[in-house]
Amino acid sequence: MGFQHFAGAAYRALTVRKDGPSLYDVCDPLLAKPSGGDPHLAKFYRTALGNPALRPLLCRTGLMELRDESRLAGLREALISARDQATPDWAAIGAPVVALMDTIELSHPRPKPVTAPGRAPDVPEIEQAIRACGVHLLGSFRKNGFIPTYAAFNLLGDPDLRGREFLMALTGLNSRGYKNSTLLFNLARVFIARSPVRDLVNPPWKGIAEPMWEPVQIRHRSAYYDAFFTEALLSFVETGLASSGETAAARGAISAMVEFCLVTSREQVRAQDGSPFDVVTALAPLPHPRFSRFFAQIKQDLGFGVYVPDCDTTACSFSAATQAGSEDPMLDQPLLDFYAGYQVREGANEPKVTVPINDNIDYEGGVATWIDSFAGERPFGNDLDPTLNLDILEVSFRNLVRWKVLETPARLDTVHRIISFQRRLAESGAIADPRSHIYYLPELYCAYFGRCYAAFIALPLAAQALIDPGGAFAFIRAKVLAYVQTELIAREMNVFDAALALIALGHLGADVATFTPALHCIIAHTGEGGRRGPFRAYEWNKMKTPTRILVGGPEVTSAFVLMGLALARRAMMGVGSA
Repeated sequence: MGFQHFAGAAYRALTVRKDGPSLYDVCDPLLAKPSGGDPHLAKFYRTALGNPALRPLLCRTGLMELRDESRLAGLREALISARDQATPDWAAIGAPVVALMDTIELSHPRPKPVTAPGRAPDVPEIEQAIRACGVHLLGSFRKNGFIPTYAAFNLLGDPDLRGREFLMALTGLNSRGYKNSTLLFNLARVFIARSPVRDLVNPPWKGIAEPMWEPVQIRHRSAYYDAFFTEALLSFVETGLASSGETAAARGAISAMVEFCLVTSREQVRAQDGSPFDVVTALAPLPHPRFSRFFAQIKQDLGFGVYVPDCDTTACSFSAATQAGSEDPMLDQPLLDFYAGYQVREGANEPKVTVPINDNIDYEGGVATWIDSFAGERPFGNDLDPTLNLDILEVSFRNLVRWKVLETPARLDTVHRIISFQRRLAESGAIADPRSHIYYLPELYCAYFGRCYAAFIALPLAAQALIDPGGAFAFIRAKVLAYVQTELIAREMNVFDAALALIALGHLGADVATFTPALHCIIAHTGEGGRRGPFRAYEWNKMKTPTRILVGGPEVTSAFVLMGLALARRAMMGVGSA
């Protein structure tokens, strides 16, 4: 998207005719200089919404219905309650915002069908792209001492978070600061969606994964990211395309990242029976996340001061460390015993799932996301994501013998129930519905299912039969392949979409001929990242609350492209099953 688009959108935002009270007309009298109440609400408003960059763009956007004095007064009363009451009624506070949110129209990308290219790139072209990605990751690690990932705000919000889901979040989140940010971000969404500013914060793009072209991107480090960068560098080494020096550098980076996952990010919590358990935190204490001083303060001001461990970061860290050959005693802990305490049973979703914004799916058998800290904190409430549960299965398959899964009925039952949860998703078609997923795209679910499937079929046949007696994996494989082949690669893709398609196709043993559209997309766009890397930054995962926060980066794209191309090359060269 070029300069002309952004310049035109900015001009329209600065000159639009104002036809009602603006966000600042509503909030300034209450939050710009409050005399009391919750100080965080006002600080968040001034930092996130009332800042000098956003104010000129939104000050001319008014809502006609707020000319109605009763509606304006009702909205202001809700904000006063959120500011002043010790224990606010968040459902009542959210009601006037819901009425406004229901006036905006948002939708997911709908890429156009395309004709498949006639031939795939040659293996040497693929190898050149693999090396470019590997060199990029190693260079980034050498320069920074870690491989960074970035977060960026899309203030228009997520299409799946409408008024109903907003109320679920507002009442289900535990942290008052997080409730404050959810309230104000979603109020601002209405003004943004109904103004030319919409085209500035949410310009159109090609494909499914959203490019991260927002001007403010927050660099940081997490064990979750290090786990996947570890897998990417292992893949680079396994291709045999790395030089001896690059192989040594990759092994050094892998060792450092595994240590960051299992040592630096280790946190002790209590299992449901009260016993201590070591897990991996989503964001290690300062200075380990490597925020700049500026963004560290902003994070605090925005109400994101407390992070707790999560089941996904723990599973992926254990998996990466296992693949890297770590012998850390922490890996001996059978995670399934711990996860069983966070597994949902039918009719008993509470208090496990307090933010059920994807309640179109049946949670029974799924494991919730967030882990209570040792102090009992859980600021995000809890939700349940299908892709996270694939990661739990994958790490369990890799540690099947170590954790004595087949010999322990309770552990095998936990696995069976997660598999049943995944099968119901496939049977209902929910895996292809963006609303079913909390933190990921359906396309990423497909890639991660491929990763999980690869770990499953690497097991002895007798073990496979005990784990999946009903053939759920074969059933889900067929559904995922059908979606990738008839939807994802049959339409316009960007590089990240193409990488996810290759990971799914490669791991699931698809015909090599089906790789062509994704391979062509990646090779044709090599160099699009300019000086930052071979490729641009795209959406890897996201938060839907308090607003749409994308996570990704040029290094993330390189990691996924590397893994996808390595699988494709392996299949094209006839090395065997991916």
